[in-house]
Amino acid sequence: MSFVFEILFLIFVLTIVVQTFFAIFFYLRLSLYKDDSNFFNKGVSVIICAKDEAEMLSLNLSSFLEQDYPDYEVIVVDDQSIDSTKYVLKDFEKNYSNLKVVSIEPHVNSRVGKKFALTLGIKTAKFDYLLLSDADCKPLSKNWITTMTKYFNTKDIVLGISPYNKTKGILNKLIRYDDFTVMLQYLSFALAKIPYMGVGRNLAYKKSLFFSVKGFASHIHIPSGDDDLFIKEVANDDNVAIQIHKEADVFTEPKTNFSDWIYQRKRHVSTSKYYKKIHKILLFIFSLSQFLFWIFTVILILFYPNFVIVISLFIFRLVLYYLIYYPIMRKLRQFDLFFIFPLMEFFNLFVQLFFVLLSPRFKSNRWK
Repeated sequence: MSFVFEILFLIFVLTIVVQTFFAIFFYLRLSLYKDDSNFFNKGVSVIICAKDEAEMLSLNLSSFLEQDYPDYEVIVVDDQSIDSTKYVLKDFEKNYSNLKVVSIEPHVNSRVGKKFALTLGIKTAKFDYLLLSDADCKPLSKNWITTMTKYFNTKDIVLGISPYNKTKGILNKLIRYDDFTVMLQYLSFALAKIPYMGVGRNLAYKKSLFFSVKGFASHIHIPSGDDDLFIKEVANDDNVAIQIHKEADVFTEPKTNFSDWIYQRKRHVSTSKYYKKIHKILLFIFSLSQFLFWIFTVILILFYPNFVIVISLFIFRLVLYYLIYYPIMRKLRQFDLFFIFPLMEFFNLFVQLFFVLLSPRFKSNRWK
């Protein structure tokens, strides 16, 4: 039995080595990241796809249309909506000359997902510089376009963030912590020059880049992936910048019940299987090391004779991540999760395991 616990202890130490590597090689880059000053003022096309989003457009569209930027247009693609979306958009058209509406009629046999609508929006855009968001999102600053596009002088892709609004309740904290881990990883990987995804709620890239790979042709059969799978295809070690300044934030309302959140996360997990092998391996190793770290911590503290060593290593790992996460959570406006992050991490691991186990049986053609 002692031999078994020695093996478990060695695996436990290995998980800490892995966790330390990710903290220093990847996440420290984001912890130390400083935004450079750049200036960009060429024309920009903002593209928003909407499907039955009359209420959200009424609340949020003006924030996109009233940006403090010299030359831009907002294109809203109404993707076969059956609610009052078209009437809401007609009202906006009366008051905003920079709004352009593209309507997909109900009889059009478009492919599943959002990619057909987004492709139409991109083809309609008159500018080469595209900035994408969703109808249920809202930029809080009039400098959103200015801030998100300022790296276009040197880069082809800008990865922004879209934090969820803070509300009361444990579900909101779980959703926001899960979203924090996603942001942490794709931003840090981009800084390490191995970008693998972005979020379509706040994403910028050049129109010419889109057509250079024939748009979404390589993954048009997959309902989702208009953001992560596209970025995986076109990003390289030199054409991506990140933008995490608060004036580039686009906030999103989080799901309010567990079942809706499960649907949303399963959709993301089902898409991640199409990532490049290196990205899948790295993400899997990190998640596995986290899971084994917490499981073996509990087992070894309870049953391992030298449990003091286990506790010391546990504290080392905890302190290391507290030091790394402190500036990151401040930069990403998630500092209310800082002191409870170990608890959030513990529960999030089991939630993610649940998503992974269900993902092979998950199929959906919806994109809303």
